[in-house]
Amino acid sequence: MLLRIDSTNGVPLYLQIAKEVKHSLAIGSLKSGEQLPSVREVALQITVNPNTVAKAYRELEAQGIVETKRGTGTFVSKKIVDVTHEERQKIISDLMDKAIDEARHLQMSEEEMTNLLLERVQAFKRKRKEQEARDE
Repeated sequence: MLLRIDSTNGVPLYLQIAKEVKHSLAIGSLKSGEQLPSVREVALQITVNPNTVAKAYRELEAQGIVETKRGTGTFVSKKIVDVTHEERQKIISDLMDKAIDEARHLQMSEEEMTNLLLERVQAFKRKRKEQEARDE
């Protein structure tokens, strides 16, 4: 599980960690019943205090997203079936908002942003086709 944490954006680190776990669920890199990395592993990976990671895991547990089994670890709840369409749209909208904000800071026009998005979609499609061809 890859976590992208930004200590400069003003959002508490434990909330960013929780959001990244939810994102991993949304994209399918974490599945129902799967074990999350230990608090210590995550803390070392992103260089934060283990208490911060533990707080994120407690937050996720309070939301019913994960279950902690004493002595065994923290697991994605088996009740988690799928991320809703609205949740997926929110995740992507947030990412796009950040990209648009950055593009505006770089003085990129709306036309340039639109063209770049279309270009990236086409590049993604090409990569996916190449990967599918290699997998066959």
